[in-house]
Amino acid sequence: MSHPALCGLARQHLGELIEELAPRWEARCESGRHQRRRGNRRRQAGAGPKYELVFTDRVLITLVHLRTGLTHDALAVLYEVGSSTIGRAVGEIRPLLAERGFAVPDRPGLRLRTLEDVFAYAEAEDVTLRIDGTETQVRRPRANRPGRRAFISGKRRQNTIKTTTISDHQGRTLFSGAQRPGRMHDQTALRTEGIAEQFRQRPTVRAEVDEGYRGLANEFPEQISAPPRKPKDLDNAPLSERYGWREMRRRQSSRRICVEHANAEHRQWRPLQRYTGRRETYGDTHRAIAGLASDRAAKRPTRRRTSTELVPVSTTAC
Repeated sequence: MSHPALCGLARQHLGELIEELAPRWEARCESGRHQRRRGNRRRQAGAGPKYELVFTDRVLITLVHLRTGLTHDALAVLYEVGSSTIGRAVGEIRPLLAERGFAVPDRPGLRLRTLEDVFAYAEAEDVTLRIDGTETQVRRPRANRPGRRAFISGKRRQNTIKTTTISDHQGRTLFSGAQRPGRMHDQTALRTEGIAEQFRQRPTVRAEVDEGYRGLANEFPEQISAPPRKPKDLDNAPLSERYGWREMRRRQSSRRICVEHANAEHRQWRPLQRYTGRRETYGDTHRAIAGLASDRAAKRPTRRRTSTELVPVSTTAC
């Protein structure tokens, strides 16, 4: 079960993850036991019923479930336990993965957990953000339930949940969250989450977006770059104007396409291709997968572009 084809992580990454989550899981279990018995331990440590699954198996089960979408019943057969045991294990580990946040390139041990952290990092490191929305198909709500139409996406014509992803210039995920029903527009979801307010508070932060965020680019023209508008009567426009418009769109698209690559890394995990679980747990599932994908992306070396700026050279006497 620890093979990368099943859990989605390399052996070294898996070992680091288990070492990171073990103290938090033990602290959460001890807190729950303290709350249930309403006081301190009355028996010696180690007494009482034992876990059917040790912590390492719980982490592996959760990772395999997130990576392949394998059902609880199938995992229960593999581990020779009940499906309810598998469900409890996933329910314990998935929130811990979701709370980890997102890895920062070239900064081991530092993680971004909120939008404020992301914009502070972009301002300090002079990083141009790439922002895009992605949709995941979810189960259709029951009939006659209020808000049923809110999940119907106008673009995909399916019941979806929309998520906003932020990456850097190499497609390394810095943030992925802000879940909203699929019917909500990308720009509305971004404003509702408070991303527009972050641009107002940090005027030096720059971002590249697509056509869906045109209104936001008009509001912050010095900070947000969107594709150029199509010239009126393009067919009858001069050839130079038509080629110039297409070249500007091509360059802007090449600068922004890396966030699409970040979303593609997330979709390699089965639940984000089509989510069949409860919509209430989609947020934790998405953040857990995006956080794991950011760990691998953050280890990619940063590509430094050499400057082409001309530097004056002073003449020296021979």
